[in-house]
Amino acid sequence: MSLKAIAEYSDRIEAEMARLALAAEGIDAHVFDGGMAGLGLGFMTPARLMVLPEDAAEARIVLEKHGQA
Repeated sequence: MSLKAIAEYSDRIEAEMARLALAAEGIDAHVFDGGMAGLGLGFMTPARLMVLPEDAAEARIVLEKHGQA
């Protein structure tokens, strides 16, 4: 299973909020590198929000709707 990065966040909490917004719309998403961003290193290794490639377009629309893109 391959995943596609649809957004990057310097803050882990912001990434998790975006993931929850997608989950509320029925889109399964995962946060990668959230631990590094949580240590204050998000400028070097941002938290990446990942979805299945076939969900990427819809996920971006949802994030834009919620102001989290």
